[in-house]
Amino acid sequence: MPSKLRFVVGAGLIVLAIGYLITTAVRNTSEYYLTVNEVSARQAQLKDQMLRVAGRVKGGSISWDPATLTLAFVIVSPPNSDGSQVKPIASADPAEFRVVARGEPKPDMFAAGRDVIVEGRLAADGTIEARQVLTSCPSKYVPKQAK
Repeated sequence: MPSKLRFVVGAGLIVLAIGYLITTAVRNTSEYYLTVNEVSARQAQLKDQMLRVAGRVKGGSISWDPATLTLAFVIVSPPNSDGSQVKPIASADPAEFRVVARGEPKPDMFAAGRDVIVEGRLAADGTIEARQVLTSCPSKYVPKQAK
């Protein structure tokens, strides 16, 4: 076999191996970024998959245990600008999911009514087992009024 042909075959095998490694790495680490309503509509398809869910913390649902670093709360879709709740198409009830995060400190800005992004796995019972909870700042800055 000529040395030029061996070089081309060897380079081709290396390129194929690198392409395979990149494809499998992206497939294994990709996460869906969805809203609460989208997760509710596709709940059967998304079971046991890693995903990111954007929503709002439901008032009165927060449970924090500092001894075990366990944070539990309910995430709902944020209301419309007119204050009405966004309802999923497949159901008459507003969508909501229980979120349980273990082993991480509670975010500083975490509170009821705050927008959050939850990264984790959707369990078979519909609970999101979070590995990370991110809070977002208000989208509009409103300065204090001068007296």
